[in-house]
Amino acid sequence: MCKLIAVTNRKLCRGDFLGQIEILAEAGVDSIVLREKDLGEEEYEPLAIQVLDICREYRTECILHQNIGIAGILGQKKIHLSLPAAQKNKEALKGFQVVGVSTHSLEQVQEAEKCNASYVFFGHVFPTDCKKGVPPRGLHFLQEICHNASVPVYAIGGITPQNAAQAVKAGAAGVCVMSWGMQEEKSQIQSFVAACHRM
Repeated sequence: MCKLIAVTNRKLCRGDFLGQIEILAEAGVDSIVLREKDLGEEEYEPLAIQVLDICREYRTECILHQNIGIAGILGQKKIHLSLPAAQKNKEALKGFQVVGVSTHSLEQVQEAEKCNASYVFFGHVFPTDCKKGVPPRGLHFLQEICHNASVPVYAIGGITPQNAAQAVKAGAAGVCVMSWGMQEEKSQIQSFVAACHRM
């Protein structure tokens, strides 16, 4: 089964952000990573509380992003980090049950594994508006990463219902959506979740 993970970016929402979080959770995505990396801790914490409440209602996994301190305050044992943050906080991560790390090369994946990563994001795989002008790493590179990684690899960057199967065929344990997940309607997300779970 291929997992579908939604990574948030409230600036990409066409409508209400929390409303879109509820749509994602109700539609059955496997996890929601609350990214919102432009927010300081004082702004991130109340938003995290709201998103966690929505995710609990629908029994959807919620993973906080970067804010290790906030995760501690809120009693959360799942965190997703950039590689530099994971390396800087290696000791603190021992208190977490799930640690995700964003990577862009095989060397970075290996470094993430040294930080006891439970899984890694790898990208960007396909062209995406989030990385305008930056060439995608492509399926061949994704396949190499998946073959050599000792933890699950989730493909990110330009993922859509039309290309997700290619990422899974390359070895990805799942796929991540940001722009698509922040803008689609519930019925479309439900269809994508079902398709992923059949892969």
